[in-house]
Amino acid sequence: MDANAKEGMKGTVVHLESLSVERLQVIADVLSKSVLLAFYESSIAANLERMERLAGELERTGRIAANTRHLLQDVGATLHTEHLMVGRAAVSDKPEVLRDVPALEGLYLRLEDEFELQERHAALEQKLGLVTRTAQTLLDTLNTRHSLRVEWYIVALIVVEIFLTLYELFVRGH
Repeated sequence: MDANAKEGMKGTVVHLESLSVERLQVIADVLSKSVLLAFYESSIAANLERMERLAGELERTGRIAANTRHLLQDVGATLHTEHLMVGRAAVSDKPEVLRDVPALEGLYLRLEDEFELQERHAALEQKLGLVTRTAQTLLDTLNTRHSLRVEWYIVALIVVEIFLTLYELFVRGH
């Protein structure tokens, strides 16, 4: 029987074949990724809740009460979280200690599976995508509304200019 097969989670306890720095590094890597994912999950949950509320408001009333700046801040926060999650945290990357001690890969894979790191990471990426798409759609809606308002202002200015020109021609011209 493989010695690494005995290692892993049993209940809430991690059982190790032997206590070594490398094994502790693997455990620390998995736990840190789990904590980081939990932090990102709560951060994205708040943005998702806000986007859901705004999308529901748009569905019910056909309008959005939020302003562009707040939506841009939400998009920025989402993009920042995504950047940190992918760029710095490297949640989906294996720990570097596995390059030095490949025999610990079994332990890592069992712990990764126990803490559902890949599944949580995939779910978080889907939520990030949903929040970003929703915010972008809402921003596009607001921008369309602003563009339409500007077009009406231009039409009003043209009409005023026409009346002023007609006034000049008929009233002052006589």
